[in-house]
Amino acid sequence: MKLGKVEFCHFLQIIALFLCLSGMNQAELSRSRSKPYFQSGRTRTKRSWVWNQFFVLEEYMGTDPLYVGKLHSDVDKGDGSIKYILSGEGASSIFIIDENTGDIHATKRLDREEQAYYTLRAQALDRLTNKPVEPESEFVIKIQDINDNEPKFLDGPYTAGVPEMSPVGTSVVQVTATDADDPTYGNSARVVYSILQGQPYFSVEPKTGVIKTALPNMDREAKDQYLLVIQAKDMVGQNGGLSGTTSVTVTLTDVNDNPPRFPRRSYQYNVPESLPVASVVARIKAADADVGPNAEMEYKIVDGDGLGVFKISVDKDTQEGIITIQKELDFEAKTSYTLRIEAANMHVDPRFLSLGPFSDMTTVKIIVEDVDEPPVFTSRLYSMVVSEAAKVGTIIGTVAAHDPDASNSPVRYSIDRNTDLERYFNIDANSGVITTAKSLDRETNAVHNITVLAMESQNPAQIGRGYVAITILDINDNAPEFAMEYETTVCENAQPGQVIQKISAIDKDDPPNGHQFYFSLTSEAANNHNFTLQDNKDNTATVLTRRNGFRRQEQSVFYLPIYIVDSGSPSLSSTNTLTIRVCDCDADGIAQTCNAEAYILPAGLSTGALIAILACVLTLLVLVLLIVTMRRRKKEPLIFDEERDIRENIVRYDDEGGGEEDTEAFDMAALRNLNIIRDTKTRRDVTPEIQFLSRPTFKSIPDNVIFREFIWERLKEADVDPCAPPYDSLQTYAFEGNGSVAESLSSLDSISSNSDQNYDYLSDWGPRFKRLADMYGTGPDCLYS
Repeated sequence: MKLGKVEFCHFLQIIALFLCLSGMNQAELSRSRSKPYFQSGRTRTKRSWVWNQFFVLEEYMGTDPLYVGKLHSDVDKGDGSIKYILSGEGASSIFIIDENTGDIHATKRLDREEQAYYTLRAQALDRLTNKPVEPESEFVIKIQDINDNEPKFLDGPYTAGVPEMSPVGTSVVQVTATDADDPTYGNSARVVYSILQGQPYFSVEPKTGVIKTALPNMDREAKDQYLLVIQAKDMVGQNGGLSGTTSVTVTLTDVNDNPPRFPRRSYQYNVPESLPVASVVARIKAADADVGPNAEMEYKIVDGDGLGVFKISVDKDTQEGIITIQKELDFEAKTSYTLRIEAANMHVDPRFLSLGPFSDMTTVKIIVEDVDEPPVFTSRLYSMVVSEAAKVGTIIGTVAAHDPDASNSPVRYSIDRNTDLERYFNIDANSGVITTAKSLDRETNAVHNITVLAMESQNPAQIGRGYVAITILDINDNAPEFAMEYETTVCENAQPGQVIQKISAIDKDDPPNGHQFYFSLTSEAANNHNFTLQDNKDNTATVLTRRNGFRRQEQSVFYLPIYIVDSGSPSLSSTNTLTIRVCDCDADGIAQTCNAEAYILPAGLSTGALIAILACVLTLLVLVLLIVTMRRRKKEPLIFDEERDIRENIVRYDDEGGGEEDTEAFDMAALRNLNIIRDTKTRRDVTPEIQFLSRPTFKSIPDNVIFREFIWERLKEADVDPCAPPYDSLQTYAFEGNGSVAESLSSLDSISSNSDQNYDYLSDWGPRFKRLADMYGTGPDCLYS
């Protein structure tokens, strides 16, 4: 087995170190340290250990135990009377001692990185008495280090960033490797750094591990990321040293070293003149190789004839310049605009100003396209006034619109009837003159807001809209009236001159100077002896009593006509009647009872008691009527005959019955007595509306004739009955079996039987029995013939 170069060097180092330690141990064993020892009954003697610490190499891989050292006492004469024992860390498990010679061996592989030294205790005993001949002493076995651990980057892999265009020697990041070997012994833990991948862009300091830039002007736009491989090697980088590697990803961060540039020196866009204000006309973008804040830019219009018509803003997400309309475009006024637009970086780095100006210019030409526009009114809102007394056909005002296009088509006018549902107004289609079409009433609607439509004669689809507000001027056409419905009372104990009511008036008209009302009694009531009226000159009047001694028994209600005149021109008047009731009042003048009928009521029975009595009587009457109605409305049973009728069933033709013994599904009485007379019976499933005709009685005739007549009658009954469900019904024929008078009607063995019964008559019964006729008939087109 051949050793490699590295392994051979390690082997030589281990041998040299072992020989040095062995010589040192032997030399140290020759030294002595005297210690006094006392033994009872004997004279004092001087014995001593031959003693010092021991060293042993780690990572011993041999098959035999590794010799550590030898313990020897001066008392030991070599005759075997002394026994050596060992205790402490690793005693017996890792370290053993020859009790006769004192030789110490290590039985296991030792690793300094796990434990650097072991503390043990040794003692020499008399083999016969097992008593110590020397005091117990403590010693240390140190594990000698070898280079068995490679450097490791505990924080790797690394990521770092450095600005682009950085000068040579700019620090990027520091990497650190650790070596578990003993840094105090040899060079096993002395690490140096080198770069294996990443040159010539970066370098690394051998001792510190600091990575620096090695090339100037590294451009992120050319390459923005680099992968470095850094090596750490112990033994100061000498041959035979162990090494470890890590990766470092270095990203070049952006700086503003690229000015914005427009891809084109000029742009042209076409826009229709009907484009609304704030609409986007175009988007332009200056290219910038930088990213993030370094690519942020601003746009502005620096020159051109569209400075007040267009504006430009920046889209923060895309960094585009957005050109929008500020004013309405008019092809007839101007057909094109030219804009000079500048794009400039918002964040300029002074270090790179030498690369040129960080802005750029371009020209944008906007062509306005002509479109067929709707007519335009000379005013957005027309205000007109008309008196409510205006006659039909009165001219209110005129609106005007024109076609803004070059063709200048004639315009026709109309009123949007959705804004004039009552058709109060008309408009001349050619001149735009608005006239009244109905009588107007300001009190109904004081202002009319209508929409006037202007349409091009050549293209009626082009419609312009104008808005007209027509205010109705008021005239005095409404007479004054009471402001409310007054409930006036006068006490029986009222004194002459007592105020019993204060009244006011309202008028639906709206005179410019406000209302002024005049109150008086009519000529008929002016001389009455009961009440008088006083005008307060403030649009109110007061009603007063002229006498006392009002009695309900004599007159319970008085009607006082009051004449009200307004101040309009011409003035209008009205007569309003004030109803005054005579009431019984308390001491404070508060009305208690105002009905004259109260004197007629019995003294011991009040009105509330009478109402309660009437309510009870009505409740009893309602209960009685309800009980009678519920009894009469009880439903009658559907069967009007107490006797059990023959059941009607739909029976499949292949359904075998249970014979005459089967009395559960059908009533067998009718077939056991074939000569019975059957009365018409009401059906169970349908409430009859048309009474069936009476059927003839049956006579005693041959059995097959009886069944034929029976089926025929059932068929006619089903055909005549309008209330029957829409299905055929063959009834009470399903009894069969041995001894049956009518014999079996089952279809299971009808064809194979020798029965002489003839079923040809089924063909005469119509399409409902075609299936049975085909199965049992003897015609040439029989189904089974």
